Amino acid sequence: MAERFWAKVDTSGACWIWMGARRPNGYGNFKVRSYVTSAAHRVAWELARGPIPDDLHIDHLCRNTSCVNPEHLEPVTPQENWRRGISPPAMNARKLRCPLDHPIDGLRKSGYRFCRKCHADAERVRRASRIFHT
Repeated sequence: MAERFWAKVDTSGACWIWMGARRPNGYGNFKVRSYVTSAAHRVAWELARGPIPDDLHIDHLCRNTSCVNPEHLEPVTPQENWRRGISPPAMNARKLRCPLDHPIDGLRKSGYRFCRKCHADAERVRRASRIFHT
């Protein structure tokens, strides 16, 4: 299986690009057995480094989903994998300051983070406008 797997990898650059089948999201797809497929980066990790613990995901440090270079992969918790991601919620979770450069220091029960200063200012404006419209 290892020989068949590595035959589908272009190792000419820093990222080793999976040249076989890919999923719509760019991740490589490899048939490990009849009717059983696995993500190519997971197979690369297992071939090079051994089994992946059940509770961990394999994160692409290079951010290239078609890369299978074991040096660019790292086993991390699902939460850490999400935090490192490039989705809008993940990028917002990393923000420390609001657009006006105040600290993001408020937290709702829902998990929504916000700037207390900007929220207080907006609330003050909202209440003032309500007085004149009643």
